[in-house]
Amino acid sequence: MEIGRVCIKIAGRDAGMKCVVVEQLDNNFFLIDGQTRRRKCNLAHLEPTKEILSIKKGASHDEVVTAFKAIKVEIKEKKAKPKTERPKKQRKVKEKPVKKGKKEKPKAEEKKAEEKKEEKPKSEEEKPKEAEETKKEAPEEKEEKK
Repeated sequence: MEIGRVCIKIAGRDAGMKCVVVEQLDNNFFLIDGQTRRRKCNLAHLEPTKEILSIKKGASHDEVVTAFKAIKVEIKEKKAKPKTERPKKQRKVKEKPVKKGKKEKPKAEEKKAEEKKEEKPKSEEEKPKEAEETKKEAPEEKEEKK
């Protein structure tokens, strides 16, 4: 099969449409263009016709369109869609389970709570001393009650 040979595509989504061989890529694959998309095609998917167009090897799409107009074959011009950026997937944020016993505090209150926690160990040291004194007093009171 030579360059410029008009063929009919017999397989794929472009089946039944006319195309022309623009370039031979290797023994079984050809670059085609015409009513089909410009692409690589297997020789087994093409049915050659008697017609041959006078085009050069690697001819542009515009040259192929003018050659087809010469043999009165219409080619619809398709506008390429403008490329748009794909929207990025947003990760799903898992909400932490809220504990029933504790209420969420605003940041100002959290700072105050932290300061109070720091002060507590000092007062806790004093409390055991007081507790020891009360224990000592407690046995004395028991003796008095007897």
